[in-house]
Amino acid sequence: MTELKSHPKLKLFSLNSNRHLAEAISKKVGVPLSKATVEKFSDDEIKISVDESIRGDEVYIIQSVSDPVNSNLMELLIMVDAVRRASAKSINVVIPYYGYSRADRKARSREPITAKLVASFLEMDGVDRVVTLDLHADQIQGFFNIPVDHLKADTLLAHYFTEEHYDSDLVVVSPDHTGVSRARKFAELLKAPIAIIDNRSPEDVTTVPESVIGNVRGKRAIIVDDMIDTAFKLVIAAETLKKAGATDVYAIATHAVFSGDAQKRLQESPIERVIVTDSISIAKQDQFEKLEVVSVGDLFGEAITLIHNQQSVGKLFGR
Repeated sequence: MTELKSHPKLKLFSLNSNRHLAEAISKKVGVPLSKATVEKFSDDEIKISVDESIRGDEVYIIQSVSDPVNSNLMELLIMVDAVRRASAKSINVVIPYYGYSRADRKARSREPITAKLVASFLEMDGVDRVVTLDLHADQIQGFFNIPVDHLKADTLLAHYFTEEHYDSDLVVVSPDHTGVSRARKFAELLKAPIAIIDNRSPEDVTTVPESVIGNVRGKRAIIVDDMIDTAFKLVIAAETLKKAGATDVYAIATHAVFSGDAQKRLQESPIERVIVTDSISIAKQDQFEKLEVVSVGDLFGEAITLIHNQQSVGKLFGR
């Protein structure tokens, strides 16, 4: 564990999206969360006040841009403005889940690139650094002209399987052709082969693909994705794998978006376990029997400590 060289000038703030994760990060860094008040006017305008002096301090603001996405994004932008006007030395935003990241290019004419729009908002607001986790696409880092520390959860998620002794007869599966790179990286950690669901209509939630590229018969299959939204794609992939002879099916993803009836859909699916991180806060009433949550609090805490000490964050990636 890396220890802080000194921390009187390091301040951590948590907004409303993921207080539990912020407390875990605070514990790892060894610095208590600083005080701020986040309220709303009667018309839902957000009102924020920083309740202690931060003049000349190195400030980290922890906020996932998750549901309610627009409210949480505005909270973050308003807090950055408050901190900048309070004369912070540097403003670092810790965004465990970077909302609006799915629109990272123009797939069709007359479409916005919202991932770039959010990056522009943050830069214009005065942010000096972004620390985030498993972006929907790596190229989003290039939307910023400030440092971006892009952390990865794959080592933590892979450790879950080795710790639970699920490290034999494994095959790592991409649910469609677009996720092959992610599946290959995860397979390297587990020293397992990969397979691909030949899903040529990923937007069609009624069709179960008939073909799997690779051998899954008699193996434990791990479906890998960056996020779980409606869970249709995962459930379809699981049904395809079972038809192809997989003995057990597991699903892993960094971000548990869980829109609509996703939890019910996953609980009733052939998936044995759904393993996610706490990058998005999951209320107790929204958790279900098959769900396992791996904390990224220590990962972010270590990254903040290294940045504060002006040391390389590459050690978190084995570099």
